[in-house]
Amino acid sequence: MDNALSDKRHAQLDPSGSGHSFNGLKQFEQQVPRDAGADFVQIVDLVKKFGDATAVDVVNLSVAKGELFALLGSSGCGKSTLLRMMAGLETPTSGRILIEGQDLAQMPVHRRPTNMMFQSYALFPHMSVEANVAYGLKQERVRKTDREARVSEVLELVQMTAYRTRKPHQLSGGQQQRVALARSLIKRPKLLLLDEPMSALDKKIRQQTQFELGNILQKVGVTCVMVTHDQDEAMTMADRLAVMNQGRIVQIGAPEKVYEFPNCRFAADFIGSTNLFEGRLMEDESSVLECADLGTPVQLQSNVSDKQGTTVHFSIRPERLSISLHPIESSTNIAEGRIEEYAYMGSYTLFYIRMRTGKLVMVNVSRMTLKAFDHALAYSEPVYLSWDSDSLVIFDR
Repeated sequence: MDNALSDKRHAQLDPSGSGHSFNGLKQFEQQVPRDAGADFVQIVDLVKKFGDATAVDVVNLSVAKGELFALLGSSGCGKSTLLRMMAGLETPTSGRILIEGQDLAQMPVHRRPTNMMFQSYALFPHMSVEANVAYGLKQERVRKTDREARVSEVLELVQMTAYRTRKPHQLSGGQQQRVALARSLIKRPKLLLLDEPMSALDKKIRQQTQFELGNILQKVGVTCVMVTHDQDEAMTMADRLAVMNQGRIVQIGAPEKVYEFPNCRFAADFIGSTNLFEGRLMEDESSVLECADLGTPVQLQSNVSDKQGTTVHFSIRPERLSISLHPIESSTNIAEGRIEEYAYMGSYTLFYIRMRTGKLVMVNVSRMTLKAFDHALAYSEPVYLSWDSDSLVIFDR
């Protein structure tokens, strides 16, 4: 990890328009000093089996202190099972989970320096906000005066002081989430675990809350591992993310690096949208591919092999393709097709172009580009695509 941990987190925004910027609370902040050590949390050769089924398959992972790390993948990929093992709710079949070098397997669940915020929030419906937040401290028999002071601190942090006497049913989904977060933070865990933290919120509130939650976690400085299937959520909030598939991690990196440089077909196709192709290196040309899907030679930015006929897999993101109504003078990186479908997406229009070869290709065209055309594009209209050689991403597998 580098010094970009806090840089990745967003500036102190206030998307709610409430006027708060999460300043102050120095006493609370000082409880969790930040450290860029990359081995604060270590997962070593972790395996979890349910009978003959392997849910987590030899996972190795390190998380830095103060980092917000996201586990991203589709349903059934093993990400929630991995999180539950970190929380102590599942027992590993083999492997180790360590925090600051201490093996969690040796600790009972209630003694682990972790806390988990569940997808459903799991608030006690008969308790007020402050009683819900104070519950963990009360169970630990923390003195009433200390308990009240810590409840006040954390409610101020999540901007819920004015709602401390309300019951959960009197709160919005976003407010309930803040209460659940406050209850998770009040015990000052070394590691905070978030299970699909935004899934109960509608899209607009979810987008707003992503910034707010990220800012709160940065302010406190707690190390956090988050599970989500929402790509936008992971890209917005995480310092780094891991893409999981069939119980294994297929790629780890900063969100922008995973998006721009996926290392395999699965990662490219799962993170965002992309067009996948296959080509073969031309004779005497180690940087030019014959691509049957596009029906035209494809120029690469650099040599990928010195072996003629090598099969190469690559992708081009829809936003990296340019569209024209007129033929393009070039011998490489062009293709011709017709508009088969399109969908207005607001800031851009998504076109599905059927190539002359039969391949269906996605193209994102901005509103400004469309306005420059002399007429509106229509179904079955012939169009011409082009792209730069650096728009291609070559896969290792």
